[in-house]
Amino acid sequence: MAQFEVPQFIDVESKIVGPLTLKQFAFIAVPGLISFFLFFILARFIWVIVSFVLIVTGILFAFIKINGRPLYLLTFYAFQFFWKPKVYLWKRAIVEEEIVVPTAVVNAQRNSLKDRAAGIYSSVSKLWQNLTTSKNPIPQREKSVPKKSIAEIKEQYMVFRKLTGEREVAKRVDYR
Repeated sequence: MAQFEVPQFIDVESKIVGPLTLKQFAFIAVPGLISFFLFFILARFIWVIVSFVLIVTGILFAFIKINGRPLYLLTFYAFQFFWKPKVYLWKRAIVEEEIVVPTAVVNAQRNSLKDRAAGIYSSVSKLWQNLTTSKNPIPQREKSVPKKSIAEIKEQYMVFRKLTGEREVAKRVDYR
């Protein structure tokens, strides 16, 4: 199986102008050039203030990173955030369709459902009435309990005396 060399450190830019990358050099050189041309246009006091602000801004943009992102990108994103409107609305698209169903079909289906429901209701109510009022078991649902004789019942229970002399009835358990 062939092995391939995977490039590493691809997020590091090449140093082109001395210890600076091309972007860093541009961020320092452009404010320097602007400051040079402003020297001939502005008065010295104003020129010093404007060139100081320009060069400091260029140095900050060239070297400062916040959370791994360069300062110029964060500044761009901040201006974009403040400039664009911040009202986000979502409105569901309303689709209106008119469905025409013949009333004869609807009435036929409604009547058939009523007949089925009446049949189910009558069978359930009949079953409920049988369960609540009859003394005879319903053959499909209940098994009749065989009646035991009094002798069999007496064999299952036993009367015994406690240490205090009281008599008590308990169920006999045979461990065979």
